[in-house]
Amino acid sequence: MYQSPSHLPPEARAQLASTLNARLADGLDLHSQIKVAHWNIKGPQFAALHPLFETFAVGLAAHNDTIAERAVTLGGKAYGTARHVATASTLPDYPQDTARDLEHVKLLAERFEKYLVGVRESRTLSEKLGDTDTVDLFTQVVTEFEKHAWFLRASLE
Repeated sequence: MYQSPSHLPPEARAQLASTLNARLADGLDLHSQIKVAHWNIKGPQFAALHPLFETFAVGLAAHNDTIAERAVTLGGKAYGTARHVATASTLPDYPQDTARDLEHVKLLAERFEKYLVGVRESRTLSEKLGDTDTVDLFTQVVTEFEKHAWFLRASLE
């Protein structure tokens, strides 16, 4: 661990950096999956979903950056190469041949929900370790992506 302005002990910071990197891998994978949906969507809902998916991707990119910077601030490193993400992400692979609008909606909803499971687990660990700043970071992600998941699920009803 590198030096950090954090008041937390090095052991706690190491655990936090590890969980932040796990969420970074999932977030980078999810971002690429959202972009695949954005680029390849076809169907009657195209005009509404194409820009919505881009909004999801932009918001997630900002969260990914914040998550990576938090890991480094705590004295760790941020791991985010495509090869690392391919081995570390907990999300299922995205079927590259998907084209229909509502298929993309269903696939993204499932992946948002899986992503949220990991973010909530990381938030719980952050609470246990007494890092309220990282808890706040993860709470922001949960709040935004629960809303996004709701948008997608509402589109399927």
